[in-house]
Amino acid sequence: MRATRLGRPLGVAALCLLGLVVVWLVAELVPAARVRDAALLQHFTALSGPHVDAAAQRLIRLLDPLAMTFWGVALVMFAIARRRGREAIAVGVVFVAAPLCADFLKPLLAHGHDSAGVVQIGAASWPSGHATAAMTLVLCTALAAPRRMRPLVAIIGGAFALAVGCALLIRAWHMPSDVLGGYLLAGLWMALAVACLHALERRRPRPHLREV
Repeated sequence: MRATRLGRPLGVAALCLLGLVVVWLVAELVPAARVRDAALLQHFTALSGPHVDAAAQRLIRLLDPLAMTFWGVALVMFAIARRRGREAIAVGVVFVAAPLCADFLKPLLAHGHDSAGVVQIGAASWPSGHATAAMTLVLCTALAAPRRMRPLVAIIGGAFALAVGCALLIRAWHMPSDVLGGYLLAGLWMALAVACLHALERRRPRPHLREV
């Protein structure tokens, strides 16, 4: 049973990694996909307007470095208050590592994008750091939350991450493939963190606490 529990997050991590590779290769090497990526971006930018842009900007600002620092510290402290020290460490690691990994990959995997209309996204945009941060925040909140609250956190958090992705596209900060890459990168780091938690639980079970 415990081996199965360990295998699940490792399987999710493998799928996320595969997804990252496929998304980048398709966005880089498949002309039809590049055109579709640009066309989808144009559809989102067509939604731009004074009120929509203002709302999108406010949403994106929730993921500024200072705000993310606050969210990360708050989640770590919340996990510690629940006597979940291992989860607190996992949250801290993922909160730092996932966005930093996105920043590292952008120049390393930079590639040109097709343009749609007057919108042109810079080459070093994949994966989206803001999309990575949004999904990281959602997944870390779910990990720190009590088990019974996780479905609700997942629903609300999923809507938030999707809204951030839409805001990035409306504001023409990223290509759709950049946003998808950010989501997958955050999922990869969280899946690896959960796998580490399960492996540690197998070696050193915590008394009087349910497994994650």
